[in-house]
Order: sequence, then structure tokens, then C-alpha cells
Amino acid sequence: MIRKLQNVDINKVVDLWLKTNLEAHNFISEQYWTGNYEAVKKMLPQAEVYVYEENNIIHGFVGVQDEYIEGIFVSGKMQSQGIGKALLDYIKDKKGRLQLNVYQKNVRAMSFYQREGFTIQREQLDEFTGEKEYVMEWNH
Repeated sequence: MIRKLQNVDINKVVDLWLKTNLEAHNFISEQYWTGNYEAVKKMLPQAEVYVYEENNIIHGFVGVQDEYIEGIFVSGKMQSQGIGKALLDYIKDKKGRLQLNVYQKNVRAMSFYQREGFTIQREQLDEFTGEKEYVMEWNH
């Protein structure tokens, strides 16, 4: 079931954010992610966030701001089971156009977004990590 984030979900969601970022982005310093943990925790209540929950366990979530996907996060053991696609489809139903940034080294995520109809618009450098990323876009 996909539903809007509630305040009681915040700790679980921010822990999932940290764990999945550390796993997916091992090319970025762990300190970068742990250093942003509290800031993300504070921002979550103000953001548009939807969680994927099954049997009272949050397996994934998506954060979106207007037409920009901040990220889709799915717990490691639940990846490749349709949760990311379900979250993305949920957001696609609400928006006519979506944009996101994905690190070039995160090949798995790039492949996922391309498979789901996103196209690369341009390349840029993430000023915070120094990593190259693609700006990708989807139109209804």
C-alpha cells in the first residue's frame, strides 16, 4: 500500500534513506550521508513523501517537490520486486512531467529510470559530492 508519510514514520524513513544511500552510492564518502542525516530528518515532515508499506513495514518511499523527484528509496532486500516502479507510477499519476538527478556511477538507478521512460537531458557536476550526474526527465 502506498500512503502519505506520517510523523510516526520519520525515523524509519530517514534510516532507510541512510542505509540505501550508503549501499547505492559507495563511491561517495559515508560522512557525506551521515552528515546530512539530521537535515533530511528535519526536512521530511515538510516534503511531499509517500511510503510503500506492507504488513506495517515500510519497504520504500519517494520524495517529490513539485515536479522534481528528490529520490526513490527501496530497502536492499526488497529491491527488484516492483516497489520502486509502484512508487514511481504513483507519482506519474499525480504529475504530467517529472525530473530528477542520478549519479552516473549509479548504473542500476539510471537503467531503472530509462526503462521507465526517463531520458537524459544533460550532464552536470553535483557541487556537494563532486560526482557527475545526469538530469533526467519524463513527460506524460
